[in-house]
Amino acid sequence: MSDDHGQDGDSPRRPDFPRNRPGKLLHLADYEPVQMDRILGELRGYWEGLRHGRAIPDRADVEPRGIRRALDYAFILERIAPGAARFRLAGRHLVDLMGMEVRGMPLCALLHTSSRGRLSDVLESVFRGPQIAEIVLDSPAGYGRPALSGRMLLLPLRSDLGDVTRALGCLIAEGRIGEAPRRFDLRSDAEFPVIPGARVLEPSPSSPGFAEPPPRWGGTPPAEPPSKDASPEERRARFHVVSSDKPPGIGF
Repeated sequence: MSDDHGQDGDSPRRPDFPRNRPGKLLHLADYEPVQMDRILGELRGYWEGLRHGRAIPDRADVEPRGIRRALDYAFILERIAPGAARFRLAGRHLVDLMGMEVRGMPLCALLHTSSRGRLSDVLESVFRGPQIAEIVLDSPAGYGRPALSGRMLLLPLRSDLGDVTRALGCLIAEGRIGEAPRRFDLRSDAEFPVIPGARVLEPSPSSPGFAEPPPRWGGTPPAEPPSKDASPEERRARFHVVSSDKPPGIGF
């Protein structure tokens, strides 16, 4: 007679599950609804709370436990050149979007090449203003890649040296990620002053190429050809005698 116990009656019989069966990697963002406005609002509120009367908080003030709900979507940027910054830290959501670790990568790697110029202009205005920027993104659908919509928030920070070369930010994408990497198009952006009522620095378009004016030529302008009414003496005055030290018979 069979029952739910073994032959000794003291241990329940358990089904034999294969232990070496490969598991399927699941992204929580594909199954849990993302509260985009709430996460963006909490991160901005946290940044405001770090100021303590200052215009810009310090990078050293940012702690992971203070942004627990937004941690998977948050990142820290380091300015490395005008209009360019790289990730110093990044949450799990960005790793899922790119399918790889993003620390050390430039921020522009998340966008298609057609949108990187505008991103560079907005990013530089965040550091130079300094000011806050919100960016609307989308990623069109493709093979194995459902359409995504996203938003990015950039908040300036001071480095240990006191200059504004760091930024606290977050990127949130709504929808199934599908096949990574996912890159976005920049659809719109808005900039806000860190102090209410202050002037906003509009992102200026980057100059194409080297964009340096050509130097003025300092040589002697070519002589004008003699007019038909010039006298023989005036014509002879335009000729110059050129001497050469080379012996005859030797070429160039």
